[in-house]
Amino acid sequence: MPAEPPAPELSWNLAHDVAQVLEYHFMVNALLGGGAVAVAAALAGWMMLVRREAFAGHTLGMMAFPGAAAAALAGVAAAWGYLSFCAAGALAIGALAARGRAWREETAGIGVVQAFALALGFLFVSLYGGVLGDLEGLLFGNLLGVSDGQVAELAAVALAVALALFAAGRPLLFASVDPHAAGAAGVPVGRLSAGFLLVLGLAVAATSQVTGPLLVFALLVMPAAAAQALTTRPLASLAASVAIALGVVWVGLGLSYFSVYPPGFYVAAVAFAAYVLARILAAVRPRLAARGRGSRPPAVVEAL
Repeated sequence: MPAEPPAPELSWNLAHDVAQVLEYHFMVNALLGGGAVAVAAALAGWMMLVRREAFAGHTLGMMAFPGAAAAALAGVAAAWGYLSFCAAGALAIGALAARGRAWREETAGIGVVQAFALALGFLFVSLYGGVLGDLEGLLFGNLLGVSDGQVAELAAVALAVALALFAAGRPLLFASVDPHAAGAAGVPVGRLSAGFLLVLGLAVAATSQVTGPLLVFALLVMPAAAAQALTTRPLASLAASVAIALGVVWVGLGLSYFSVYPPGFYVAAVAFAAYVLARILAAVRPRLAARGRGSRPPAVVEAL
């Protein structure tokens, strides 16, 4: 019998390690598809945090579970289940937000949508005519199983999310920061809110295909939260969010390639480490700046 090829091992030669990762087509697809969803999740997640709609984003992530289960039950591609259920969830949350009289009522309504979605997912799994052998992939995704067609689909989703947020960026940010002033200035706050929820649902549906519903927040929240901890300037923070998300996915995939553990664990762990590091830098930076000002000569300090 031919000898098995040696297991890949990390070395101090970064170029050699990268060449090993890029040697296999499935890893190239994982890097491309993961990079596409990282861009979509980073942009949508950044605006989601600004709007304080993390609970709505979490509910949309949970909608991916019954969507994938319904697709398996119907015998269609899982992507259709992700997209249809996330879009339905976004419309339901948008309707609750438009009719809710108070923040507590809106939050309770979103919780009701999430609970009903999880119950539907359990029902669809129970009704499935056989053993749902890929239940782990249904919940945690399969980042290493991205096909050529999925790469193109995920890239199209990332482009659509970026174009939508670019087109409505200024009024949406205005409506997110001060909805009352935006409404008084003639900004269509309600339509922008509903439209953003649909964009968020699109980003969540794409991200859930590779991370699964249970790990979607690793890309939707942590890179954006880390970026917002580093800077308050919108454009710089958005760029940092995208850069951190890309680094999280690519580093997580690289570590997984040289390990026996799944990529979802490494993606979540690297994202958490990036957030903790950003919070530490945000806490230390004012002290370093104050120490730097204190070390200047008195004449320089007075001149400033």
